[in-house]
Amino acid sequence: MLRRSAALSALAVAVTMLVAPAVPARAKPDPRRKILDALEQELQRSHRELKLEQEDFSPPYFVAYRLQDNHHIELSGRYGAVFRSSDRRSRTFSVEVRVGDYSFDNTGKKNFDFDWGGTERYFARTDAPLDDDLIALRNALWLKTDETYKKALAAYHQKKGKRVYKVDDGKHTDSFSREKPVRDISRTLNFPFEKQRWQRTLRRVGLAFRKHPHVFDHQIKITATKTLRYFVNSEGSRIVDEAVIYGIHLYAVTRAKDGMLLDGEQAIYTRDYGDLPREKALLAEVNGLISDLEAVREAPAADPYTGPAILEPEATGVIFHESIGHRLEGHRQDDEKEGRTFKGQIGKKIIPEFLSVSDDPTLERFAKQTLNGYYRFDQEGVRAQRVDLVERGVLKTFLMGRKPIEGLDKSNGHGRASGGSAPVARQGNLIIEAHEALSREALKKRLIEEARRQKKPYGLILKDISGGSTNTSTYGYQAFKGRPRMVYRVWVEDGREELIRGVEMVGTPLSSVNRIVAAGDRSEVFNGYCGAESGYVPVSTVAPAVLINEIELQRAQKGKERPPILESPWQGK
Repeated sequence: MLRRSAALSALAVAVTMLVAPAVPARAKPDPRRKILDALEQELQRSHRELKLEQEDFSPPYFVAYRLQDNHHIELSGRYGAVFRSSDRRSRTFSVEVRVGDYSFDNTGKKNFDFDWGGTERYFARTDAPLDDDLIALRNALWLKTDETYKKALAAYHQKKGKRVYKVDDGKHTDSFSREKPVRDISRTLNFPFEKQRWQRTLRRVGLAFRKHPHVFDHQIKITATKTLRYFVNSEGSRIVDEAVIYGIHLYAVTRAKDGMLLDGEQAIYTRDYGDLPREKALLAEVNGLISDLEAVREAPAADPYTGPAILEPEATGVIFHESIGHRLEGHRQDDEKEGRTFKGQIGKKIIPEFLSVSDDPTLERFAKQTLNGYYRFDQEGVRAQRVDLVERGVLKTFLMGRKPIEGLDKSNGHGRASGGSAPVARQGNLIIEAHEALSREALKKRLIEEARRQKKPYGLILKDISGGSTNTSTYGYQAFKGRPRMVYRVWVEDGREELIRGVEMVGTPLSSVNRIVAAGDRSEVFNGYCGAESGYVPVSTVAPAVLINEIELQRAQKGKERPPILESPWQGK
């Protein structure tokens, strides 16, 4: 009967096809296109018709709209309980209006003696309707565009007036770069998240901390963020782009016997929901963090130190991000308030010859790990590009947004910002490559040899790092700081490794990086977020371990207080 039924079905299909050919299912209309069309309609109206009637007031030569739709889910737990559960959606839009022309317009940074227009004079942001009400959206755009245009006009004439007092040095860079328009609509990304499962995971995994009374506080946070971004400009660009990032953040606190506060953290990021660790793997991460903290708690406090050290890959990545990456962001080269460490250095050696540095936001993965700094288009509508910044020690170029600098008049797709902030040149995936590399064992041997040569009793290994910071402005020292979490002494006499605590890495960028004398043969990823003048943006580094012949560690500023007087409730009798 089965065979007969199958034959009848086949015959029925054949007859049906003879009678009425199959019609392909009509694709559902993409709701994102309606919003994109509304943005473009209002932009074209503003670009075409917006003008004050006075003869000397020009219409805008450039207008851009950015609409960002965020869906953010966050769960956090402590002590085996869920403390926070939020699921929120927000929409913001920003309006960019430029008056004048590409060569000279209203934009610029504030000057302390004469304010001719900062970011707020050409770039404005506000909330957008969550409903797909296109008239409400266009109305909000209309009002904000009108306001921004008037401010742009005032700034433009004020900036022109400053020319009366400013000495003409004969050098000129355009205000804005000319770029080809881009038209691209990305596929819709899935955004799975099993809230109930992750709440159960938070509760069960959090119970692990109850077995370790010295780790008296902690937090486990799970985040999921989907960003839908619309971009249109008067040059003809139309972009719809989506991105998804998941994160698991572990944080725990203990105190050493002398009262020094010690914290530890671990962050796991991925763009693929399936790559998030399952409960057993997450528990292993938690137990690893607890084990590290308990070991650090018993470790001796370190004295300030100057001497050789190995930076493991994560630490290398953070130091290069802070000391080199930020100083290769193009907009810093023409800002008088910046230190401009590498201005005029193109074609010159700035780091050791066996190292190269690039930034490649088009790289989605490295060694099967997704990278935070991946993106398809920057926030100025320019396609992401790989940029070879330093080749075998020699500076080749800078990271560029659409703000030209002397000698470089094109963007290379690095104009980045978060939310409604004005974009500037920022890092994406910073990649440090070693052309001469040593094994882990050989690198440690070199460390001991260098410590012996310097007559030091030990060298150091910085195994991981929680983050860093830097100052690039002229109003302060050109310096950076890193916060290593696990630091080991390597004794010259026998190669023994001893954990120590309570130090921070400090230094000046050029001197520190140029003291690198060797690199390891294995690169690893550091994923995180970077905060600068255009907000927090996701970034990554890919780097090997390096040996620095001289590094400086100072005592960390950690308060010394008594631990909790009473036992925790789950230990109390």
